[in-house]
Amino acid sequence: MQRMSWKKLVAVIVVLAAFAIAVQYFRAGKHASATHAVPVVQSVPVKVANAQRGDLDLSLKVIGRAEAFSTVNVQARVSGQLQSLLFTPGSHVNQGATIIRIDPSLLQAQLSGALGSLAKDEAQLINAQAVLKRYAPLLPKGYVSQSDYDTYKANVGVYEASVKADKATVELARTQLSYAQIQAPFESVAGAPLVYPGAQIVANATTIVVLNQIRPIHITFAIPETSLAGVKAAAARGTVPVTARVPGTTTAPLQAAVDFINNAVDTTTGTIQIKARYDNDDDRLTPGQFVEVVLPTTRLANVVTVPVVALQNSPKGSFVFVVGGDGAVQQRFVSAGPSSGAQVVIEKGLNGGESVVTDGQMLLVEGTHVRIVTGNG
Repeated sequence: MQRMSWKKLVAVIVVLAAFAIAVQYFRAGKHASATHAVPVVQSVPVKVANAQRGDLDLSLKVIGRAEAFSTVNVQARVSGQLQSLLFTPGSHVNQGATIIRIDPSLLQAQLSGALGSLAKDEAQLINAQAVLKRYAPLLPKGYVSQSDYDTYKANVGVYEASVKADKATVELARTQLSYAQIQAPFESVAGAPLVYPGAQIVANATTIVVLNQIRPIHITFAIPETSLAGVKAAAARGTVPVTARVPGTTTAPLQAAVDFINNAVDTTTGTIQIKARYDNDDDRLTPGQFVEVVLPTTRLANVVTVPVVALQNSPKGSFVFVVGGDGAVQQRFVSAGPSSGAQVVIEKGLNGGESVVTDGQMLLVEGTHVRIVTGNG
């Protein structure tokens, strides 16, 4: 085998060295290119809302109680034995429906007796009138004395008075008989009977059942006297709306309206009673039930408001993140005022119309680029 000359060996070594240098240079170039690449800007997904300018009604939240619009203790207007109850306890009864019957036997007998007395006196009146008519022509001729004629005339007057008294007695007996049936004075819900058929009823003394009118129904609550001026001002502008919610329920709030403000402040509690009317067509409220009540107290004119969730706190004060036209956020320090529901007044720092971040603030700092999402996105 022929050995490689030293010249050829040197040439191979030079070629390999050049190749190694080229590889190192290529790798160094790639590393430098990667080192000086422009970083990609990442945007943070957020939810936003507009700062609103307008009037805001401040509200007061108190605890109230449902109260029957009216309550009647049903008592009979005549004495007698309770014959029957024509209602189902706990159910609705219609206005004018007969709900109770008293035994009418004695009352019917009294009416019959009054009718008999009337018939007798009417017959006697007819006879007295006939006698007077018969003897009137004989008086000028002297066939009848003046005293007898006066007696006949007086008898007519007596029987006329008796007939009038009898008619009044008959009318009273008929009225008493009508009281043997008791009608519901309004649409209501009947409570449990307090007496049962067979019991003796005393007129205007024995309560038979309690009726509660719940359509409409009242929501009764008390507010501090310091809030009274605001409520009166709201009432002067028109109907004062009241929102009520039954604790522990997930249904929509009830919408009622104030229809009564008491005429005196309770000096022991410093509160005043207010009632709101609710139609209660759905029977959602029952007398005595607790409700959470919210009503407006003061109207702030031309103020800037944002959702409460947009407001953030720091050692330097309260702030919101405002989204700029370039998609970057600005940390804007603000002065917060009173709140109403989910809105808070911004007294200083916003002019209205700005887009403020309401969700995603934890990932933001001054200048962070954001991407606005809606819903659950």
